[in-house]
Amino acid sequence: MTGTHKDSTITRRRAIAVTGGAVAAGGLAIAGYQSAFADETTATATETAAASASAGSSSGTCVLMSSVTEGPYYLDGALVRKDITEGKSGVPLTLHITVQDTTESCAPVAGAAVEIWHCDAWGYYSGYTTANPGGSAPAESEDGSTADDKTYLRGYQVANANGVVKFETIVPGWYTPRTCHIHVKVHTGGEKEDGTYEGGKVNFTGQLFFDDAVAEQIFELEPYSQHTGTWTKLDDDMVYDGGGASSGLLTLKPVHKKDPSKGYKGSITLGIDPDTENTGAGSGGGGGGTPPSGAPGDAPSDAPSASASSTESSS
Repeated sequence: MTGTHKDSTITRRRAIAVTGGAVAAGGLAIAGYQSAFADETTATATETAAASASAGSSSGTCVLMSSVTEGPYYLDGALVRKDITEGKSGVPLTLHITVQDTTESCAPVAGAAVEIWHCDAWGYYSGYTTANPGGSAPAESEDGSTADDKTYLRGYQVANANGVVKFETIVPGWYTPRTCHIHVKVHTGGEKEDGTYEGGKVNFTGQLFFDDAVAEQIFELEPYSQHTGTWTKLDDDMVYDGGGASSGLLTLKPVHKKDPSKGYKGSITLGIDPDTENTGAGSGGGGGGTPPSGAPGDAPSDAPSASASSTESSS
C-alpha cells in the first residue's frame, strides 16, 4: 500500500517563501522543541539508566541486528553532537539508542560511536540537496550554489557507560521510493578528534524505521505537507524486511498523545558484535532497486562523493 497526498502546484517564488517560513510554520519548530525537550535539559544518571531500560525493552531480547546497505548519501566527517537539526524544522524526535554486545551477555558497549543521518521534512539530504525527492517539493535552498555545503541531520554521539546515546533531531520526511527511515552506523576503536570521530572500524550499518500510522499523521503536518505525492509504506519498502525491532523498527512514544506536532521519543537497542567489521556494502537485508530517474538514487554530479558502497541502489 502507499500513502498519497493531493498534488499542488508550487511556484519558485512560493517555494522560496515556504522555505523561509517553514521554521516558523504554526510555531512547530519552536513550540515543538520546547515541549519535547523541556524535561531533558539536565542529563542525570537516573535518566540515563531509564533510557537504557526503555531502549532495551524495544527489542525484547538481545539479538544481532540485521545489517543493510548504507545507501548513496553517506558522507564522512559528521560532527560529534547531540542536536543535529541545524535549524531544520519538523516534528521533534528525541532518539535514544542503546548499543549492546551480543557476544558478551548483552553487555553495554561503552564508548561506541553511533552515527546517524537522514533526510529533512521534504526528502532532501544535506550534501545532496539537488537530488529530486520525487513528487512535488519546495526547493531545498534559495541559494543553490552553497546548498550542498550544509551538514544538517548528520551526527555522532559516543555511548556512555550504559551503552546509550541520545540525539535531538526531527522525524524524517519521505522520498521516492523509500519509506520513512534513519540511517545508522556503529563504530568502535576510534576517538573524537577536531569535533568529529576518527579511526576504528564500523561494526554495524543499518536503518531505523517508523510505524506507518505515525508517519501518516506526521506527513499531514507542516512542513511535511508541502511535499506532495505518494510515499512508500513499510510493507512495500525495498529495505525493511518486516522483522520488527531486530530489523530497525523504532519504539515511539508521543510527547502529547493528542498532538503529534509536539514530537516523539524513539528508542531501540542495537545488538552488535564488536569484533566484526560490517560496512553495509553488499550486506543482506534488502539491497533495494533502482529509483526512478531524478529520484535521490541519482546523486547529482556536483555533490560531494559518497563512500564506495554508494553504488548500492537504495538509500
